Amino acid sequence: MKSRASTVLRLSLAATAALALLASTAQAADKVKVGMLSTLSGPGAGLGVDIRDGFNLALKHSGGKFGGLPVEVIVADDQASPDAAKQTADRLIKRDKVDFMTGVVFSNVMLAVGKPIFDSQTFYISANAGPSQLAGAQCNPYFFSASYQNDNLHEAVGKTVQDKGFKKVALLAPNYPAGKDALTGFKRFYKGQIASETYTPLSQLDYGAELSKMRASGADAVYIFLPGGLGVNFIKQFVGAGLSKDMTLFGPGFSADEDVIRAVGEPMLGMFNTSQWAHDMDNAANKRFVADFQKDYGRLPTLYAAQGYDAARLMDSAVRDTKGKLEDKEAVRKALKAAKFDSVRGAFKFNTNQFPIQDYYLRVITKDAQGRITNRTLGTVFKSHADAYAGECKMP
Repeated sequence: MKSRASTVLRLSLAATAALALLASTAQAADKVKVGMLSTLSGPGAGLGVDIRDGFNLALKHSGGKFGGLPVEVIVADDQASPDAAKQTADRLIKRDKVDFMTGVVFSNVMLAVGKPIFDSQTFYISANAGPSQLAGAQCNPYFFSASYQNDNLHEAVGKTVQDKGFKKVALLAPNYPAGKDALTGFKRFYKGQIASETYTPLSQLDYGAELSKMRASGADAVYIFLPGGLGVNFIKQFVGAGLSKDMTLFGPGFSADEDVIRAVGEPMLGMFNTSQWAHDMDNAANKRFVADFQKDYGRLPTLYAAQGYDAARLMDSAVRDTKGKLEDKEAVRKALKAAKFDSVRGAFKFNTNQFPIQDYYLRVITKDAQGRITNRTLGTVFKSHADAYAGECKMP
């Protein structure tokens, strides 16, 4: 009996050792699969297209490979719908078995798809949406932001409006999580009077009632967070109604980037906005990105395109540094956190909640030397700025 027990024990130990050895020698993948779930239709389609195009340019720059492995990108339209996005995310995870996901523009969509993605232990690299929930109490080891936390650009504008001495500001944003985060961020640094605070449906394109309310408020400045087509319509209507004569218009980069400028044109001259990136930033990675984006797509890139580009570069660095062993989740997470890539925005590192610590800049819309109406960087608003929610994140 003793001999048999010893034999069983030896076999058990050998099996345990074999399993440990198998775990420690995870096989490298033969390719990398990425689920690009983004808004490619409706008023926000331009934002998703820019993320996709920026991502694809980074992939082209890396020879169609991440860490030496060929990459398959599966592109899908979330239709800016949480329900549609959940169904598509489920397919990408279960049927297509993607290694990474990215692309979501809107925070309500991100909050809807987050749980099934994280439950499947699939890494999500955000190229835009940065809801406060995922930065704070609901932070997750499988979520990394290659963009910002929602409040951050708005905090930078709030500080700018405060520093410029405006006394009374009217606020406008869509009624969804990022809209709430936006105005919360603005008010965190602006200490003057809020003349009005209005939330509109995410699909609204006519702002007649809101403009009348602003006119009656006596505000000397207006702050909007209206991305894509929403911003295009509002700014046209704001200028057309004559409000720009008496009120200074401010926005985050989302509401004053190249996509909006192309659609609105000269009425945007002189508008101040903030961003963590600008096409005139003087670093080698950014110069290459901007030049090649214009060459390939025939337009100046937006911050959405820059974020898509950096999301791809971050994935590339993680695959490279894990030697393609994507089944080793902890190693992949460690490689992502190290962020060993040259960001187009310059200095970049992750906070404890896996959101960026980075600089934020003030830009103004002007005409450049070529006569183009575009953004010009004026200076730095925040240096190495972290979000307000990281302390609520208990992630190890």
